Amino acid sequence: MYAIIAFMPIVVLIVLLVGMNWPAKKVMPIAWIVCVFLALVFWKMDMINVMAFSVFGALKGFEVIVTIFGAILILNTLKHSGAMDVINAGFKEISPDRRIQTIIIGWLFGAFIEGAAGFGTPAALAGPLMVGIGFPPLAAATVALICNTTPVAFGVVGVPINTGLTSVEKLVEAAGYSVETFNTAAIRAVAFTHTFPGIIIPFIAVACLTKFFGKEKSFKPAIEVLPFAIFAGLAFVIPHTIIAYFIGSELPSLLGSLIAMVIVITAAKKGFLVPKNEWHFVDESEWEPEWRSNDIETVSNASNGSVAAKKMSAPMAWAPYLIIATILVLTRIPQVGLMPFFKETKITIPNILSVENLNYDLQFLWLPGTVFIAISFVANILHKMDGETVKSSWRDTFRQTSAAAIAMFFGVALVQLMLNSNVNNIGLDSMMTVMAKTMADLSGRAFPVLSPFIGVLGSFISGSNTVSNMLFAPMQFETAQILNMSTVMIFALQVVGGGIGNMICVNNVVAATATVGATGVEGKIIRRNMVPVFIYSAIAIIFASIFIYSGIDPLQLEFFTN
Repeated sequence: MYAIIAFMPIVVLIVLLVGMNWPAKKVMPIAWIVCVFLALVFWKMDMINVMAFSVFGALKGFEVIVTIFGAILILNTLKHSGAMDVINAGFKEISPDRRIQTIIIGWLFGAFIEGAAGFGTPAALAGPLMVGIGFPPLAAATVALICNTTPVAFGVVGVPINTGLTSVEKLVEAAGYSVETFNTAAIRAVAFTHTFPGIIIPFIAVACLTKFFGKEKSFKPAIEVLPFAIFAGLAFVIPHTIIAYFIGSELPSLLGSLIAMVIVITAAKKGFLVPKNEWHFVDESEWEPEWRSNDIETVSNASNGSVAAKKMSAPMAWAPYLIIATILVLTRIPQVGLMPFFKETKITIPNILSVENLNYDLQFLWLPGTVFIAISFVANILHKMDGETVKSSWRDTFRQTSAAAIAMFFGVALVQLMLNSNVNNIGLDSMMTVMAKTMADLSGRAFPVLSPFIGVLGSFISGSNTVSNMLFAPMQFETAQILNMSTVMIFALQVVGGGIGNMICVNNVVAATATVGATGVEGKIIRRNMVPVFIYSAIAIIFASIFIYSGIDPLQLEFFTN
C-alpha cells in the first residue's frame, strides 16, 4: 500500500501536467500539498519537520531561480539593446545551403543559447532566426528542438546537473561517499555519456530536414553533408567534454559552443567539407499548408530597432557573454586562486525552524546568476541603453520568470520533503526510498534500459531537465543502490535522459511553435521527434551499460574522480 501512496505526488504531476495541461506554477504547489498530507497522515511526520524540510527546499529553489532570472535578464538586455540583431545578422551571411544553416544556427547557436539562458529559449530563438532567413516555420521548430539535447545537461551554467547533484547530496553522504568526489565523477560521466550521441545529432537534424521538408523527401541530401555534420558534432562535443572534465559543470555548453562556432563557421566560409551542390527548400508557393505561418514573431522583432543596433559591432554585441565566460572560467579554476573567496562568502541560516543541523548556506557570489545580473548592468553601459529600455528588459524578465519561480520553490520543497520523510514516528522509509524499491522490484537488472526514459518523462511532463533531475535523480540513485549498480552511471542516464526529453517536452514544443507561428502542429513534432529520442537514448544506454554490467564503478576509477 505504501508503494502506491508514495507515488501519488508524481501521479498528480503527470495527470495535471500532461492529462489536463495545467501550468507547472499551479501543479507544483498542488503536488506539494498532496505530499504534505501524505507525510502527516501516512508517514506520521511532525508538522514542524514537514515545514522545515519544505522551507529548506524552497531556499534551495531560490538559488536556481537567481540563475534563471540572471540568464533571462542578460538575454533580454541584448534583445532590447539590439545586440541580438547584430548576432543574428552575422549568421545569415555564412552559407546559403540550408543544411549548413541548420547545423550552425540550430546546433551551435542553439547550444550557445542553452549554455547562456536555457529553459526553452534555444529553440524559441534559433527557430525564429531560421524562419527569418527562409525556413518553413514547421521545419525550423522541428530541427531546433532536435538540436537542443546534448548541451542541455550543462546548460545555463550547469543548473540542470547541479540541481540533480544537490537533490542527491544527502543520499551520497548517507552512502558513505564524498560529495565532492561523487559530483566530479558524475559530471564527467554525464559528459562522456552525451559525447557519442552528440556527435551524430547535427546529422539527425539535417536528415529530418531533408526527409520531411525536401523536394526529394529523402535522406540522400543529408548523407551528402554527413562529413560536415560529424565535423560540427565533434567541434562541439570535444571541447564540451574536455571543459566538463577539467573545469566542471558551469561552462561546457557556454564555452564549448563558442569554441565550436569559431571552428565551424571558419570551416564553412572556407568550404571545408561543405558539399559542392547547395540544397534549398522548394519555392514557398509549393510549401504544404502546415509548414506555413501567418503569425511569425522573429527574434529581430524583440529589439526596439534601436540606433545602437544599427551602429553596434559584432564584438561589442558578443561582449557581455564573453565577459561572463571569462569571469566564470577565472572563478572556477582552482589554480587562479579566486575560487575560495567566491565559494566561502556566504549567508547562513542555521537550524531552520529550530530543526537541529538543518542549515542553509547561500553562496551568493558563487551563483552564476549573480554574474549574469552584474554583467547586465555592464551591458547597459556598453550598449548605451536608455532608462526606458533597461526597464523593459527587467520588466520582461520578471514576467518570464515569475511562473518558473513558483514552480521551482514548490518543486524543490516537494523533493526535499519526499527525501526526508524517513524522519517520522513509525520507522518508515522515505517516500523516495519506497518508490526506488518498487522500481527496483519491477525492472530488476534491466533498470538501465528504463533509466534514461524516466529522465525523458520528467522533462516531458515538466518542460525542464532541471525539474526532471530535481524530481527523479534521488529515486534513480536509490534504485541503483538497491540493485547494486553504479549510482554514478544511473545518475548520468537520468541527467542525459532529461536532456533528450527536451526534443519532445510539451513546454519547449509549444514555445518553439509559438515563436515561429506554427501553432497546431505540436503533436506532429512530438511524434516525429520520438525517433531521435529513441536513437539518442539507445546510444546512451549502450555506453552506460558497459560500465554497469561489467561492474566498473567510476567512483573507483582515478580517471573519473581525480
